[in-house]
Amino acid sequence: MQNQNPEKIEKKIRQIIQYIGEDVNREGLIETPKRVLRSFGALFAGYSQHPEDIMKTFEEETFDQMILLKDIELYSTCEHHLLPFYGKAHIAYIPNGRVLGVSKLARLLEIYARRMQIQERIGKQVTESLMKYLKPLGAACVIEAQHFCMKARGIEKQNSIMVTSSLQGIFMERPEVRKEFFDMIR
Repeated sequence: MQNQNPEKIEKKIRQIIQYIGEDVNREGLIETPKRVLRSFGALFAGYSQHPEDIMKTFEEETFDQMILLKDIELYSTCEHHLLPFYGKAHIAYIPNGRVLGVSKLARLLEIYARRMQIQERIGKQVTESLMKYLKPLGAACVIEAQHFCMKARGIEKQNSIMVTSSLQGIFMERPEVRKEFFDMIR
């Protein structure tokens, strides 16, 4: 997080608590601004991370099959309402001479999810980063998430799940590759 005066930010958080009608001097709320600030450090840690820092690759010239990491937990914050959304992501790529360590796919997702976001952008950022830094034959990311802006306010649809996809390279160009990917994540 940026080097701003934490006391100044805590004061603004207190003002928000007052705005919603609470007593900032109530015992349970006295330390809340400090806790919120610490929470922001975790929720928005993606701003201090960059994909190029984690893209450690290994040469594997003979491996040309799809690599998929599925059911990766996802937590993010809606940039429109500052409410959480959560779910799972499935990330795949087809190598072109280089492979990533398996944890790097989850780390790449975290970099983008731990920012103020929209779901569609996260998937696109993941596949664009894979294409840029790994240079595979193709990359794919499907995200299935539930949004608190849909559950706790607005239309209040409790069981709705938003599904988005980003397909690049061979996943977009070849229907049989796209089908294999979608079959594998079912």
